[in-house]
Amino acid sequence: MQDAIVTVFGGGGFIGRYVVQQLFDAGARVRVVQRDPKAAFFLRLGRIGRIQFLAADVRKKDSVARALAGSDAVVNLVGSFAKMEQVQAQGAAYVAAAAAAAGVKALVHVSAIGADSNAESRYARTKGEGEAAVRAAFPSATILRPSIVFGREDAFTNRFARMLGLPLVPVVRGGTKFQPVFVADLAQAIVQAVTDPGRHAGKTYEIAGPERIGMTELLQRLAGWTGRSPHLVPMPDGLAALMARTTGWLPGAPINWDQWLMLQRDNVASGPGLEEFGIRPTPLAAVAPDWLIQYRKHGRFGSMSTVEG
Repeated sequence: MQDAIVTVFGGGGFIGRYVVQQLFDAGARVRVVQRDPKAAFFLRLGRIGRIQFLAADVRKKDSVARALAGSDAVVNLVGSFAKMEQVQAQGAAYVAAAAAAAGVKALVHVSAIGADSNAESRYARTKGEGEAAVRAAFPSATILRPSIVFGREDAFTNRFARMLGLPLVPVVRGGTKFQPVFVADLAQAIVQAVTDPGRHAGKTYEIAGPERIGMTELLQRLAGWTGRSPHLVPMPDGLAALMARTTGWLPGAPINWDQWLMLQRDNVASGPGLEEFGIRPTPLAAVAPDWLIQYRKHGRFGSMSTVEG
């Protein structure tokens, strides 16, 4: 991997920053590709000559081909809750086809647990269509399907921790199980798949953490770590479905119809995962309290609840 050029689509995002760091640690040169490369400039500190930023859009075939020309390996991290068909299905196809045409040695495609081209949910369906397109164009690609990903900069634990400042917090499908995975563990698996394609080529892994946890239990843990004590109110399925159907299209809506459909099934691993990379998954409780301290009433000087996770 020393001085190999690895192109990372979406390298400036939440997961991307961890992948880029670990690629540098492995000795690679990294090309960060996204629609607005300026948003990723924070990655260049101390890496002059080893990092490059390019503007490209996975929805545009020629743009993708130009971005990965000359690459030794490619990682596709791009996903979307908006233009799902164009980004997660067609975009994935463009990246895989261009990688094959360029003679790239390794392609790692990051999908999601629950990806299924026959799913009712658009998100799960387009993720499944993207996987099928990747396999068709680049059969030796490694596909990683993570569960919900958590980390200091995430939109998962931070979002719910902010909500817990309210006196009442509605809970939708509180028993649906997730298997949250730490972003650094996922990044390590991605980089291993890049650096050892002989071992991981053509395989699909479901990347998940060590615990299966429902939303109600998750909120209780977050409340304990942030010293909050809101009243958690289970929302009846009928009311939640009505809200998702009628108001989910509004900006800032708590849940949309596609999210409601995804909540009908547990988001847990059912196949080989981090153990295939020799990675011991990090529990949420081992790292999350460190950044959730900011949500205590008096920040890091506030007292923690005795609740433990």
